[in-house]
Amino acid sequence: MSRSFDLPEAEWATVGAVGEPGQRTFYLQARQDSQLLTLKLEKQQVAAIAQFLAEILADLPTPDPSLQASPELAEPVLAEWPVGSIQLAYDSSADRVVILAQEVSADDDDDADEDDLAAVLASEGPGDPDRGAARIGITRDSAAQIVRVGAELVGAGRPTCPLCGRPMNPEGHSCPRTNGHKPN
Repeated sequence: MSRSFDLPEAEWATVGAVGEPGQRTFYLQARQDSQLLTLKLEKQQVAAIAQFLAEILADLPTPDPSLQASPELAEPVLAEWPVGSIQLAYDSSADRVVILAQEVSADDDDDADEDDLAAVLASEGPGDPDRGAARIGITRDSAAQIVRVGAELVGAGRPTCPLCGRPMNPEGHSCPRTNGHKPN
């Protein structure tokens, strides 16, 4: 059974990666008081979080970039669990962006994830006691930092193939769209 976390007033949050492009592991970190929470993400999740946070922030007053804390991951970078599903929302009464994350499961079902995350948001506890859940309330400044750092992380990866969109390795790329032939 994995631990669940509730950080409604996180002072600091960021995304980051450890390793070289093609071998990187991505993380979401948040700190509230003395508690540091680290969750493991996939690159696509970092890109989606950055995109959706940018959309949320577009409708809100502009954050103050001078209030953003260090974008670097805090040591030690030890993930509690890998994230399966993520939801984002804006809590206007607290002026916080809320990140709801649930641990990945081998038998993930989209409808069950939505119900489980809704239970976490309503403070009813996780819908599945065997899976960890996290609710993180971040400031607009932290959200803006995640947008900026997330875009940088995703952009710093391996180049993508113009034909299939898959990452290309420095030693070569076997593109399934060329059926073994070199592109013209």
